[in-house]
Amino acid sequence: MSDQDQDEEQVEIKWFSVPEDHNYPAAVSYLSLLYETQIATDYVARLKDAPMSEFKAKDIFRASSLSLLGVSNVHIEKNQKKIDKGRELSPLLLVRDVANGKVVVADGYHRLCAVYSHNEDAVIPCKIV
Repeated sequence: MSDQDQDEEQVEIKWFSVPEDHNYPAAVSYLSLLYETQIATDYVARLKDAPMSEFKAKDIFRASSLSLLGVSNVHIEKNQKKIDKGRELSPLLLVRDVANGKVVVADGYHRLCAVYSHNEDAVIPCKIV
């Protein structure tokens, strides 16, 4: 099967135009493990005001240094079913951790894994600060 045939078989990944409201408290919760609570809260306030951006799934993984979770993870399976059914996913929330030279996935790690396992070249909408 050629690359073109594989691309034609890819299900289009659909996205909400902006992150869902519940993504922001989830981001605060996660970022509070990495940073002091006030810093985490400030990042999320900035994320709410940030414009939408787009990056390829493989580039987000490379910049984050995260490992790809196995497709048997229940959260990844749930997101893969959403993709297959044509349901929208929520954009990712990302923070540039300049001090450590990484991108922190503040919210959306399971969505990122689901999308990457579906198509590593997929363009993912996100907010990044």
